[in-house]
Amino acid sequence: MNQSGGVQSVHRSLDLLEVVAARGGTLSIGEIAEVTGVPLPTTHRLLRTLVDRGYMRQMPDRRYALGFRLVPLGGSASAMAGAGTDRLLRGLVDALGETANLAMLDGDQVAYVAQAPGRHAMRMFTEVGRRVHPHCTAVGKALLAGAPEADVRALLARTGLPRHTDHTITDADAFVAALAQVREAGYALDEGEQEVGVRCVAVALGGGPLPLALSISGPAPRMTDELVAEAVPLLRRTASALVSEVS
Repeated sequence: MNQSGGVQSVHRSLDLLEVVAARGGTLSIGEIAEVTGVPLPTTHRLLRTLVDRGYMRQMPDRRYALGFRLVPLGGSASAMAGAGTDRLLRGLVDALGETANLAMLDGDQVAYVAQAPGRHAMRMFTEVGRRVHPHCTAVGKALLAGAPEADVRALLARTGLPRHTDHTITDADAFVAALAQVREAGYALDEGEQEVGVRCVAVALGGGPLPLALSISGPAPRMTDELVAEAVPLLRRTASALVSEVS
């Protein structure tokens, strides 16, 4: 991986953490070295330091996983999303009733970074910090719609398009075509592709420093076409306001 500046060992250490996070949680030292392009002896030395500091841990099978020292850092980062972000997400809930989510593209997956729960007794709940495949989520589609097609196909080649429901898109050409529809419409939909009976609508945050997307989600019977039509302009206005919060 290329670094444009800074301390090389720091770049490489972060590369190791990001690769393990992006590829499901545990990797062997050889896999980490191959994916990052860091020489094996250097990978071993950096991993040893990360393990000693608690940012990585070695499993009984000698594979490496993220360490628990990262948990409070993630909590602090989530809190730093700020009261303004929480206020804006809650504004969506007040207007629409359904759960509002903020998510980012993190490596090859989508990570949920903030949420305001819906006001209904039956509502959608996604843990902050949860990572999911982008091809079956509205936030993932909204984020990838702005990426070059070659980059999208490369990501899909790495992750595959695993089927979660009968509605999941599992063909790369069909997914690329779906992203073209997202670009034309200006928003993305998840039609029960991640979880049966759940519908979600999302827009990307344009012009911000991070690849972020904003969504609302709820049970499909409540997420009617009329609610989606009402939600899209609200999501766009909130996304514009959020850019200043996270910049």
